[in-house]
Amino acid sequence: AELRERRRRQALVAQAVVRGTELTLGRLETSLTVAAGERDEAEQARGQIDQSLKSIRLRVRELSGELDKLINRAHGSEVARTERRLRLEQLEAKAVDEYGVEPDTLIAEYGPAEPVPTVDGDPVPYVRAEQEKRARAADRQMAQLGKVNPLALEEFAALEERHAFLTSQLEDLKKTRRDLLLVVKEVDDRVEQVFGAAYADVAREFEQIFARVFPGGEGRLLLTDPEDMLTTGVEVEARPPGKKVKRLSLLSGGERSLTAVAFLVSIFKARPSPFYVMDEVEAALDDTNTQRLLTLFEELRQTSQLIVITHQKRTMEIADALYGVSMRGDGVSQVISQRLRES
Repeated sequence: AELRERRRRQALVAQAVVRGTELTLGRLETSLTVAAGERDEAEQARGQIDQSLKSIRLRVRELSGELDKLINRAHGSEVARTERRLRLEQLEAKAVDEYGVEPDTLIAEYGPAEPVPTVDGDPVPYVRAEQEKRARAADRQMAQLGKVNPLALEEFAALEERHAFLTSQLEDLKKTRRDLLLVVKEVDDRVEQVFGAAYADVAREFEQIFARVFPGGEGRLLLTDPEDMLTTGVEVEARPPGKKVKRLSLLSGGERSLTAVAFLVSIFKARPSPFYVMDEVEAALDDTNTQRLLTLFEELRQTSQLIVITHQKRTMEIADALYGVSMRGDGVSQVISQRLRES
């Protein structure tokens, strides 16, 4: 019974809650309806306001454009008035400076109302286009005449003196150039003569020495441009015995080395010197070629002194004196010399 009573009371409470909820929902629906209406009215009012604002902004832009045009027009008019005023001031200053006449006097005597005198002496009415044409023609004639220079005679005398001075200097330069060209020609002729004689001597000696160091071979010197001795080059042709090649690049290292030594010895014999220094020129030679080279050294030592840097025992054996560096037992290097024969 208590449970049924409690459930009955709870059902009554629930019914009361339902009625209150329905009442609340009804009021909420009414409020929502009212709010929706107010919102629609606000949206409509907002649309009208936006449309009015757009119209106002468009009108403002139109008025701003008209205002800018008016400002630009007023500014242009002000600039034009300023330019006219400056032009009038310049014309007045020009009338005073060039003609020495005041503007009022100039207008009174030569204004548009006054007849214009002509060459024939009969004045004619003022016509602006004709007078502007006459003014342009007069300006062209004055430009052709140029300005009058009162110091022209003095300037001409100074320029004439300067011209005479420069003319004399130019003649001196031309004479000096001719003299220099003559000296250059003499030097070139002397160089060609000396080089030609030296080349002939060296070529002759080279053929003989090459035949000695390469028995049965053939070697010679050739000019790349015999017509121009000042710019020509010298080529070496070497053909050892048993070979058909003549280019140095196709020879072996020893053959190239011996050919180079033969060329040097040819120069030594053609143009002797008191002494010669050679640094391991026989390093790439075998015993036979070394012996041939030593024979050439023996000939050179008859008239000159030879200083030879070498590691070859054969070369050391023919020397008059030896100079070298030896290391002692304590590791200290010592320069020693030994005279092998009396000179």
